[in-house]
Amino acid sequence: MNVLKYQEDATVSKVSSRWLGEVSGLVSPPDVYVKVFDLMESPTATADDMGLVISQDPSLTARLLKIVNSPFYNFSSRIDTVSRAVAVVGLRELYSLVVAVSAVKSFSAIPNDVVNMDTFWRHSIYCGIISRLLAKRCNVLHTERLFIAGLLHDIGSLVIYNRVPDIAKRMLDTANGDEEMLFAIESEELGFSHADLGGELLKQWSLPESLQEAVAFHHQPGGAKGAKMEAAIVHIANVLANQSELGAFCEVKVPETEIDGAVWLATGLKKDTFDREDIIGEAGIQFVETASLFW
Repeated sequence: MNVLKYQEDATVSKVSSRWLGEVSGLVSPPDVYVKVFDLMESPTATADDMGLVISQDPSLTARLLKIVNSPFYNFSSRIDTVSRAVAVVGLRELYSLVVAVSAVKSFSAIPNDVVNMDTFWRHSIYCGIISRLLAKRCNVLHTERLFIAGLLHDIGSLVIYNRVPDIAKRMLDTANGDEEMLFAIESEELGFSHADLGGELLKQWSLPESLQEAVAFHHQPGGAKGAKMEAAIVHIANVLANQSELGAFCEVKVPETEIDGAVWLATGLKKDTFDREDIIGEAGIQFVETASLFW
């Protein structure tokens, strides 16, 4: 396939929207997602209303209850109903969780010959876990938001793999495991990157703007307008995940990425006292249980 046909109008708004439209049937969350979104926008919606809608999807209900009763949230008492989950987690937070769970399920069902999908999801989950751990250290409220941003940070890559697999494979081979190089190659050859696509996809799913920006700017956090801290957190998490043994983007060992001082400044974390090995180790401890919840 000739990539030049895409470069004629290679802007995120035009090309990526077309690509996302073409794969929407493959990656759209279930019908219940639309109903949940409508409830979220309704000023009169209650936790019971949300519980009733989500309960129409037994598989989603079981997955959500498993998540909210896990150490991921670490609530002191067991939560047995979705309506109770809404009450303690929050309407918008549970909505984001619904979309994340549905997205992983939908994308995992797409055949993919371009990359090792086990490696892809391990990296995504590691990035999500580390994003959440960093958010706690930054005193961010609702740290599960950052887990979702980290989990979905490379979701745009799967759109590229689906739409132009041959070109995607060539770009991956050229980058040879270097994500920053891959980001640059995508931007040059396609006119946009997997980060751009991911941000557009989260926008299409009506996830919060802070998550859209965290995903769209995870390679260039300084470009974020209103979510510089979130984008910086996911950027650092991505770098640290790639330094871990199991959470790396690629099996090929690549040089350690230097994190810019402005990125540290955006988070409030101190580069000189930050213990990378400690947070990577903590993520490793949480990985197995977290992976069983989302993957």
